Amino acid sequence: MRPPPPPPAALQPPPPPPIAPSIAPLVPPVAPAVPPPPPAAAIQPPPPPPAAAGKSMDLDPSQMTELWERCARLDQMDYFEVLMVERSVVPADIKKAFYRESRTYHPDRFFHLDNKELKDRVHELYKRVTEAYYVLRDDAKRRQYTANISGPERAQKLRFTESSEAETRAASKRQVEEQIGVHPKGRQFYQTGAADADAGRWASAERNLKMALTYEPANTRYKEKLAEVQKVLLEESRKQGDAFKIR
Repeated sequence: MRPPPPPPAALQPPPPPPIAPSIAPLVPPVAPAVPPPPPAAAIQPPPPPPAAAGKSMDLDPSQMTELWERCARLDQMDYFEVLMVERSVVPADIKKAFYRESRTYHPDRFFHLDNKELKDRVHELYKRVTEAYYVLRDDAKRRQYTANISGPERAQKLRFTESSEAETRAASKRQVEEQIGVHPKGRQFYQTGAADADAGRWASAERNLKMALTYEPANTRYKEKLAEVQKVLLEESRKQGDAFKIR
């Protein structure tokens, strides 16, 4: 006798357990790192460096013509004309003129010019402005230079050269010597007598000053110095006389 077949449900395998659906983690997505855009100022190119003497000059046609003419006349101008001052100008105004002209013609203000010849001429004008100030600010050089450009050789004396410097030194030396005396022997005796007086050797000072006057009898300085020495000698003589008086 066969056993009864199992019920249909018993023949079916148990169903698999239900699979839980996958759940993504609750983490917000991370955006890729992107650097922030630079500020607007950083995008602009840096400005060009300022010129040493200030803003460059944009010349109109008339100014360009005037500049050409001034540069062309440079070799015919004296230092007073270069600085655009009168010969009677005072030292303070010479300095002001130098500052004005050196700023006006500084080469950095003309770097944009396409004409190389004009740029070179402006540079030469700037150097001549400095040269003029160097000479005219010095009283001795100014006197010598004014005398040079006032004579018939003006065209050859417009620049203050090494020979002009030597002439100035020689003129200054002559001026000092003439203030002391014109005769070499007279100056020698006077200087020796003055040194004796400074050292208190009054008798020796009197002898040397009298010798100086033999070479230059009209020299006022010699006479005044001798009078000073003789006054001291007279006072000393009186003191000595008073010391021997019987009281």
